[in-house]
Amino acid sequence: MSAIAPLSPTAALALAAYGGADLWLKSRRLRAVVSASGWAFTLKRRPAFERAEFECDIARAHCRLTPIGRQAQVSGVLRDQDVELQDASGQALAQRRDARRFFPFGRRTIWWDDLDMSWFACYAFWNYLTLPRLLLNPEVGWSETAPGQLRAEFPAHIPTHSRHQRFDFDPASGLLRRHDYCADVVAPIAHAANVVLRHECQNGLTFAAHRRVTPISPWRRALPAPVLVDIQVHELVLEG
Repeated sequence: MSAIAPLSPTAALALAAYGGADLWLKSRRLRAVVSASGWAFTLKRRPAFERAEFECDIARAHCRLTPIGRQAQVSGVLRDQDVELQDASGQALAQRRDARRFFPFGRRTIWWDDLDMSWFACYAFWNYLTLPRLLLNPEVGWSETAPGQLRAEFPAHIPTHSRHQRFDFDPASGLLRRHDYCADVVAPIAHAANVVLRHECQNGLTFAAHRRVTPISPWRRALPAPVLVDIQVHELVLEG
């Protein structure tokens, strides 16, 4: 990242709420313990994540999620556009380059393998957990559409749900309330509302600890069901 993106009032407030620019610029790595379940897992014939270990570079999508499937010692690894399965020693078990190009058609409409899940879950957790750093990324086109609302336009080389996304923040606290997008790799019509239900503070760091993803109506109403993904972050640590 060669420069820092200029911050709108909402982006500046949000960044301050999550620890400030200095913290996110000096930190290099992130570690978290996460759980996730819901109808999207059932749809793709995937096991839920139960206190899985996630780690990543903060400034780029280099991530590891363990376990990625039913084998406890197998990790899903994302390096930008490529995914890999690794055993506990770091030995590669399977690889897939440019993983995004395989979605969402063919057999992926009804089931995902461990490499498919590695792509989706790693980039999704990276996007969610490093949002304060993404606010500083000049390659993301951030615009404030109303007080408390940000619109993001992502470049093609950043793995993410969709090119255009919307973020709603509490105008008083700056904390994220909702994140809207289309999960393109699931389906071209997979428009969703990712609603933050609870924040936590651990070791002075505030983060979204519980989220629920449901379909979104044409009027931007977050529907109560089905619950596509229920996400919990049990622990989160930044490292220099």
